[in-house]
Amino acid sequence: MRDYPKIMTPPPGPKAKAIVDKDSKYTSTCYLKEYPLAIATGRGAMVEDVDGNKYLDFMAGIAVSSTGYNHPKVVAAVQEQAGKFLHICGSDFYFEGMANLCERLARLAPGNKPKRVFLTNSGTEAVEGAIKLARYYTGRKDFIAFKGAFHGRSTGALALTSSKVRQRAGMGPFLPGVHHVDFPYAYRCDNCKPSRTCDLHSAEGIERDLFARHVDPAEVAAVFVEPVQGEGGYIVPPEGWMRELRALCDRHGILLVADEVQSGVGRTGKMWAIDHMGVVPDIVLTAKGLGSGMPIGAIIAPEEITTWKKGAHGSTFGGNPVCVASALATLDLIEGGLMENARVMGERLMAGAKKLEAKYPTIGDVRGLGLMIGLEFVKDRATKERNPELVDKLVLGAFAKGLLLLGAGPSALRFAPPLVVDEYDVDTGLSIIDSVLADTA
Repeated sequence: MRDYPKIMTPPPGPKAKAIVDKDSKYTSTCYLKEYPLAIATGRGAMVEDVDGNKYLDFMAGIAVSSTGYNHPKVVAAVQEQAGKFLHICGSDFYFEGMANLCERLARLAPGNKPKRVFLTNSGTEAVEGAIKLARYYTGRKDFIAFKGAFHGRSTGALALTSSKVRQRAGMGPFLPGVHHVDFPYAYRCDNCKPSRTCDLHSAEGIERDLFARHVDPAEVAAVFVEPVQGEGGYIVPPEGWMRELRALCDRHGILLVADEVQSGVGRTGKMWAIDHMGVVPDIVLTAKGLGSGMPIGAIIAPEEITTWKKGAHGSTFGGNPVCVASALATLDLIEGGLMENARVMGERLMAGAKKLEAKYPTIGDVRGLGLMIGLEFVKDRATKERNPELVDKLVLGAFAKGLLLLGAGPSALRFAPPLVVDEYDVDTGLSIIDSVLADTA
């Protein structure tokens, strides 16, 4: 028997409201709070708020709590390390955990070349480091990124980001030499299909347009790409497109950087989303789910690319020992069954989402890999006019009934639950969404 979801007091309850009021008074105005959830504790895919309400979590802190809340093996690893020492700067000194984690990530990264790893605090910091490494290695200055992409909000990463204008408004001028091109979005292109990319949105299209009109490919250091676009709407590119992009980079000596910050570490049913696509990138970036909630990320690159000199890059807190312990325990769990669970439960979740699509004409598209699934909502299936108002209603309506959701892109819902979800969690979440859709209709 499960004791969640269960709403004891309509949220926000009195304790949550007090926290919300204090937070609203003292925290920075840039914080974006989706709904008044004030968490007290969690267990698996369950989140309990300060008023005793229990929720089923389908967003995992934006795909971060990969092993759920308070997984005993992760907690034990963190506690054991915290009892030894909390910190030593991995940029300047040695400890066994850091060497072990770097070895592990080098082994898990795509491709057979020997690799080296730089540990960071976050995905954004990993992107910033990859920008530097790509320029250092290639001696080139320009970059290609994709419309709809999210790579972070710090200055360099923000230059690559093309998700929402509010993230960029008033922040320029940006890092020069960044060129944005269309990401192949089969649902939004009449000529693209899940099985193929149209000529306009193909990798060769970049060559015909961008390289012919705007930038010499000999000046491009790297292409940054999310194998599955996250904030852009959980968009999976058509079959074969990533291989085309790999070939384009190879023709011109450009590095291919796979931003797996949201899609990596088992979320799609494979270790990396790009593993589904038969492509080996030059650099892999990871974070979010790597530490089960502890702040850690990584830049993984072959030895032949990791040529920067000692002291050329560093991080005081990147690779913090407690975070490293959490990451090692997380990888044990991912490889020990949670990655396979993501595949199996992802298939169940996808099948259920497809049934909802057949039932409700406001769902225009269902797509995804593993436990990274997006539902796009429209006002009319024929015109495909986006319906962001409905997404907002669904997120808040689900919250009121005990399901935690988040939007993605202009008018999509994202499903990114902890990788520990089971049949009960999947079926319960789908049932709540069905109920909210029915109420809305």
